[in-house]
Amino acid sequence: MVMMMKKHLLFSLSLLLMVLFTSAQTTPAPSPSSAPTDIIRILKKAGGFTTLIRLLTTTQVSTQINAQLLNSNNGLTVFAPNDNAFQSLKPGFLNSLNDQQKNELIQFHVLPTFVSISNFDTLSNPVRTQAGDDPDRLALNITSSGNQVNLTTGVVNTTVGGSVYSDHQLAIYQVDKVLLPRDFFVPKPPPPAPSPAKAKASSAKKSTEGPSAADNDSAAISLKHMNRMWVMTLAVATIAAVFSL
Repeated sequence: MVMMMKKHLLFSLSLLLMVLFTSAQTTPAPSPSSAPTDIIRILKKAGGFTTLIRLLTTTQVSTQINAQLLNSNNGLTVFAPNDNAFQSLKPGFLNSLNDQQKNELIQFHVLPTFVSISNFDTLSNPVRTQAGDDPDRLALNITSSGNQVNLTTGVVNTTVGGSVYSDHQLAIYQVDKVLLPRDFFVPKPPPPAPSPAKAKASSAKKSTEGPSAADNDSAAISLKHMNRMWVMTLAVATIAAVFSL
């Protein structure tokens, strides 16, 4: 009887171990967290954006975009000129830009919110880009009709050529022309002239500094002339007194 109970217990333990082992084998491992969005990786995979990738890297705008996607819920929209768009620029144009202008040029292609292809008609013109919100120099106007989206900067007119990538946080649209802001072509206003108040203050300062060297010289000459006249007058009076005796 005791032997049969031992055999039954051993069988039960063996069955339990078998069930646990099978369960461990069939339980799926936890899936790794998804990799953060990398705009350079996306553009490389799409192909045809070599120049844009180089500018995004050298200006470090790509690092900024990736960080914004991690730390903001607004998302981003990028208009991506392809290599043909950059090749159609005036020869030497990109090399003529300094680092600040290159950064501004790339930021001008980025909207600080996610916009789907069907929602461009909800934007108000001029649309604010990450280059700034100056309506005269950095204005980007967007109009849409159906799935056709038109872009104009006052220098360049183009249309969205299609969607490169969209994950409801980052939208990348191909454009066939580089979006050139008017800021590169409109002369900068001259610095303001000094106000009249400053000019008056300068004159007042001169007047409080005392007479100039020329004024001092004139005063000295006048005093010397008066001394001579006094000596001559005294001499004439003395001679007259002597002859009167």
